Amino acid sequence: MSKNFVFVTTCVSAKGRHIRNMVDHCKQRDITRETFLQYVDYQSVLAEIEAGCGYSTTNDGGLRMGNDSYVSYSKSVYRGCPCVYFTWSAIEYIFVEDINFYKVTR
Repeated sequence: MSKNFVFVTTCVSAKGRHIRNMVDHCKQRDITRETFLQYVDYQSVLAEIEAGCGYSTTNDGGLRMGNDSYVSYSKSVYRGCPCVYFTWSAIEYIFVEDINFYKVTR
């Protein structure tokens, strides 16, 4: 499995019906952070988002997203494309495979 999923949006910027469909989709399931990272590259994609959420991205002793039990990870379908997403502070951060990026941003 390649790590070619890219960030496309959050639920704050998306249409409510798209988020409801993703969360309620029959293929939606919870996954572990380890599985999530099989889809999303940490260094090139996720580190900047984690820092923006206030997490430490170094070994400086600060709270890291990977250690936060209040962050959940899921796999589903967003606007017809397979996706993975994490939920932080009741906000879904959605990632789709790079080849589907154009399809979901139209």
